[in-house]
Amino acid sequence: MKKKLIALILAGVMAVGLTACGGAAADAGAGAAADSGAAADSGAAADSGDAAAADSGDTAAAADAGSADAAGGIRLLNGKPEIDNQLQALAQKYKEETGANVTIETIGGDTSASDELKKMYQADNMPDIFVIEANQADTWDGMLVDFTGEAWTNDTDYALTHDTMGTIGFPYTVEATALAYNADVLEKAGIDPATLTTPAAWKSAAETLDSKKADLGLTAVFGWCAEPANLGWSSGTHVFGQYLDAGLKLDDKKYIDLLNDGGKIDEARMKKFAEFIGMMNQYSDPDLLVDGTYDNQVKGFAEGKYAFVTQGNWINGTVTSNASYSGFGMGFAPYAFEDGIDTIIAGPPSYWVAYSEGNTDAAKAFLQWVSDDSAQDILVNEAGLISPFKDCKFDAADPFYASIKSYMDAGKTSGWHTMLKKDGLQNVTCQVFADYAQGKLDADSFVSTMAQVCQTYYAEN
Repeated sequence: MKKKLIALILAGVMAVGLTACGGAAADAGAGAAADSGAAADSGAAADSGDAAAADSGDTAAAADAGSADAAGGIRLLNGKPEIDNQLQALAQKYKEETGANVTIETIGGDTSASDELKKMYQADNMPDIFVIEANQADTWDGMLVDFTGEAWTNDTDYALTHDTMGTIGFPYTVEATALAYNADVLEKAGIDPATLTTPAAWKSAAETLDSKKADLGLTAVFGWCAEPANLGWSSGTHVFGQYLDAGLKLDDKKYIDLLNDGGKIDEARMKKFAEFIGMMNQYSDPDLLVDGTYDNQVKGFAEGKYAFVTQGNWINGTVTSNASYSGFGMGFAPYAFEDGIDTIIAGPPSYWVAYSEGNTDAAKAFLQWVSDDSAQDILVNEAGLISPFKDCKFDAADPFYASIKSYMDAGKTSGWHTMLKKDGLQNVTCQVFADYAQGKLDADSFVSTMAQVCQTYYAEN
């Protein structure tokens, strides 16, 4: 298995990830990082400021294998520079409570996470814990610790499992995506977002909001951008991901498995999805729809111009820091393109894994501690993360938190299986969304074109 990893590393294929928590660059990471190492490594400092990323970017390069003590110390490679300070505090708290050292080595700013891991592996200087995305698990086949049986695994629905390696990924946060809404606008319009679980309900809501745009201060019902150069990562990954997972149980992979079997799609389901996207096209800001940018999209939502926006909770800091943000409440409604769809996509953007040739006992002990109160207090209240653990007693400051938690508590979250599609597929599916938005396709030709581009991409790549 090591030969396989070395070959992939030398080929430059491996991308270890930053997936986003806010801001344009970071949010591109959340969407595109799942499918593109370059985007992943460019991600994530946004809402906490570029300075934090720059300051922490060289931390890993300065660390070495001797920085953790032999008795119980470990090294953790962090891929989210915007929470470096909080993880340093986490390590200090762990030392105070247990006496064991944890050295946090943060990748970010001008440093490429994938390049740093290549260097570490080639130098036989691997950290004990590092970050991967779900679709990178096979790269590390045979080299990761199986956490099956660890106590924390019973306290979360979001651990990363693998068919042959077992439970390999520790979830340190949850991110969600669906149709983000302005709760104040919906209330003024008399629309209960809990009712938006059928195409008919969505059509009625869109018509109502459109008819009241002037009174509500709206430019359009939806802040939806299908422009492929700027937001192809969003349409080709996140919005396409709704076709793959909306309405399914968290572990249901039927449509991603179908897609990964030669690029096949379920044309009946895709037709219903196309009709829903067609409704979004109809009631979207035409300027944003075909020629917008991420900044335009989120700024418009922050300013109350759109009732809904096609993003995830990583936009929260960008929205709330906008000078024109009025303090409106936020939540998520499902892409209910079939009757009864009542889930949102939610789960970890990436995972912490333990290197099987590292200090495995100490790594396990640390991760168990991270799932408990002392660490969760720091991760939730100071780092602003949403906890994946059922027994967590802390509420995240994220304005989307209450909505996300309600779906989590009700067992109504679908998986991030869009992360498991063939790398680069989003670069062709996003163009289909763009052509549809521009009127070059109707719903039927959207389906046939999507089927063709997926099959062709899988055949050629």
